[in-house]
Amino acid sequence: MHKVLIANRGEIAVRVVKACAEAGLASVAVYADPDADAPHVLLADEAHALEGSSATETYLDGGKILAIARRAGADAVHPGYGFLSENAGFARAVLDAGLTWIGPSPGTIALLGDKVAAREIARRAGAPLVPGSDGPLDSPAEARAFAEEHGLPVIIKAAHGGGGRGMRVVRELEGVEEAFASAAREAKGAFGREECFIERFLDRPRHVEAQVVADAHGHVVVLGTRDCSLQRRHQKLVEEAPAPFLTEDQRERIHAAAAAIFREAGYVGVGTAEFLVAEDGLISFLEVNTRLQVEHPITEQVYGVDLVQAQLSVAAGEALPVLETPPARGHAFEFRINAEDPGRGFLPSGGTVEAVDAPTGPGVRVDSGIRSGSRVATAFDSLLLKLVVSAPTREQALVRARTALRELEVRGVATTTPFHRAVLDDPAFAGGDGLGVWTTWIEEQFMDRLTPDVAYARAGEQGRTRFTVDVDGRRVRIGLPDALAAALSSAPAGAPAPGPAAADDGAVTAPFAGTLVAWLVSAGETVEAGQDVVVLEAMKTETRVAAPRAGTVEELAAAPGDAVAADQVLARLA
Repeated sequence: MHKVLIANRGEIAVRVVKACAEAGLASVAVYADPDADAPHVLLADEAHALEGSSATETYLDGGKILAIARRAGADAVHPGYGFLSENAGFARAVLDAGLTWIGPSPGTIALLGDKVAAREIARRAGAPLVPGSDGPLDSPAEARAFAEEHGLPVIIKAAHGGGGRGMRVVRELEGVEEAFASAAREAKGAFGREECFIERFLDRPRHVEAQVVADAHGHVVVLGTRDCSLQRRHQKLVEEAPAPFLTEDQRERIHAAAAAIFREAGYVGVGTAEFLVAEDGLISFLEVNTRLQVEHPITEQVYGVDLVQAQLSVAAGEALPVLETPPARGHAFEFRINAEDPGRGFLPSGGTVEAVDAPTGPGVRVDSGIRSGSRVATAFDSLLLKLVVSAPTREQALVRARTALRELEVRGVATTTPFHRAVLDDPAFAGGDGLGVWTTWIEEQFMDRLTPDVAYARAGEQGRTRFTVDVDGRRVRIGLPDALAAALSSAPAGAPAPGPAAADDGAVTAPFAGTLVAWLVSAGETVEAGQDVVVLEAMKTETRVAAPRAGTVEELAAAPGDAVAADQVLARLA
């Protein structure tokens, strides 16, 4: 390998750019229009435009990415996480193009990306499992039939994907079919596949995972555990390594099961085996993520292995630098700083980052994908940066984390920082007698303690206008921000985003800029106050918007698939 194209954006693209530099490899960045001035674009050795604003027409367009790889002379592709990182078809296309794929083989991705097939591999490997469907379900009615047979609660999951997308926990029989339809819809938008399966849900479980690295020489090494139980909508917010308050027997069983699953699958590369640990100590296999994890830095801090460098060396056919689990060196936390307002139910927050004040000091690491002036587009994931704090013990790491979070400030958009500060003062998480949180603890126990951000940014999206110009006799295509392009052409910059409609209590308005996914009501229908009426999507997450008062739906002002601005009126209630 000599030149690596990074098929991603944000902080993980920055992380891979730096790893390539350390390994003596050239890096090629790609970018969507909103990311034209992003740090990963500026730091890479070269950068190429994907010419588009949505994920579908940019980072999910494998054809565009491979065309850029050919044009740039790249001989390898690193997918990061999310987007095409677990797309077996894209991995195969990379290899067919004669390039090195920095990840497990397409066959392995397809095998383990199919959650049903992964369960079968786990069963053959002797890993613990809860009851689940034998394959993807054909209809919402089949999901209901499973719930009737095996009992509640159940969890519906996208068969092809991860990261909490396309996942719904259902506790009442009447909600199973709608939850199945919603999960399938979200999975289709996030992964391009809508198949879902179902399994029994362990109530109040912890989420514990094992980091695994395997090379082409038959070596499989488990690099300890992580606890990722603090989640909202099945997406992680805080992770720590090693997973605390496990018995030695539990830790050994998780390590052994993870290694056995990877051997059974013939895995080569970096990946993660995820498990649920119930209140009574029962362990159940969850899934395998066939990629680098967002939370990989805490494993690096505790176990002393650079996981991105490990990916590069394994892809180059080299043997692993370590052949057994290293001893843990202290404890580490990762805090995901997302562009979301916790006090408004973690609603996405688009806008412009005015300033970033990052903490410093012993045991403090910041992996960032933003800088002052960065645009935060709601078309992509909400992760801005990751604060990683490590210390010799969990208690000391908590003290350092409180200090670092007091120092951290991102101005211009609402972030999850207030949540992180608050949760570190809660005995359920920070107490020394055990971990009193579980995967739905935030929604069930903590949400009502959070207050909205009064400086919440509600900015609309800004695209780019493209021109073809002559430079020294050569035709070159350039992109300019819409406002600048409008000013240069003396054309109006476009109508501003509609302002808040607070004075109209019959207006159903969009709480953020995004895409209208589906209406849950029809024109002429009578609704109650607080009834869900429409589903919006932003930052790859669906959110339901409720009626502000009782009334009759007078008109629907937008259709499924429409882009909507923050505060735009979507419907009116008579």
